[in-house]
Amino acid sequence: MILNTGQRTDIPAFYSQWFYHRIRAGFVLVRNPYYEQQVTRYRLSPDLIDVICFCTKNPAPMLPGLRALSSFRQYWQVTITPYGSEIEPFVPPVPEVIESFQRLAGMVTPACTAWRYDPVIITEKYSVDFHIAAFRKMCKSLSGFTRQAIISFLDLYEKTKANFPEGQPVSIEDQKTIGEAFARIARENGMRLYTCHEGTHLGRFGIDCSGCMTRSVLERALGEELPIPAAVTHPREGCACLLGCDIGAYNSCGHGCRYCYANASRELVRKRMAMHDPESPFLIGHALPDDIIHDAEQRKWGSGQMLLPL
Repeated sequence: MILNTGQRTDIPAFYSQWFYHRIRAGFVLVRNPYYEQQVTRYRLSPDLIDVICFCTKNPAPMLPGLRALSSFRQYWQVTITPYGSEIEPFVPPVPEVIESFQRLAGMVTPACTAWRYDPVIITEKYSVDFHIAAFRKMCKSLSGFTRQAIISFLDLYEKTKANFPEGQPVSIEDQKTIGEAFARIARENGMRLYTCHEGTHLGRFGIDCSGCMTRSVLERALGEELPIPAAVTHPREGCACLLGCDIGAYNSCGHGCRYCYANASRELVRKRMAMHDPESPFLIGHALPDDIIHDAEQRKWGSGQMLLPL
């Protein structure tokens, strides 16, 4: 199975101690975000998990203890964007995250790391030219430390509209200009550029529009075939990424990014983060009297058939 940690919150940045406690305990409990009394128990065993997928804006807190995951295979997506505190108020400075990314790549190999430059937001300050220059500078710093760069453009989810009302869709023309430039810069720095849930209109520039965390992406990272049944891939409409089995919780990320789809408000995030107990099997809070706990159906899919690098 593929164990995800980053679709609902940023576990490496804010809950690394809890995560390592769960690895030692060998299981984790996860509330259904829509039916909170329904709880899933995942066993955290390398005999059952093909790969743990992380998505973070700050891997640094995880790095000192990363040896605890030596028996697990890992795939990391690290988001590094050029915005100021008016948009990303509590994200570490770009040079710090780049340095952490470089250290991470040295520990898990560049094949198992990916850089996310998303979302692309266009404003008077953050113009198309600004983004092209910022992407070029970051690309040079990350060259040799990853083989995959991922971009997406601002999506106006309901939570995003509420917390970032000045956010505007990126025009198709600006998307094409950015896509063409980014694809060229990525190639020059030894990276393959992917889009995340953006359709196929940028494929003409040599961008891979098939998805950023698909079976093929993970197979290339791990160097092994993963014959995952189609019935358990959990795709969104227009997306073939493997996004199920997430152990995070919504409204619990402390970065405060105004465009975030996973946080309703800072007040709610503060309240829920105060409920976190590093010793609890739940990321937020503890067991409740009416909880209904069931064990997830888990199986390892790796075939043992190694893939030759392309």
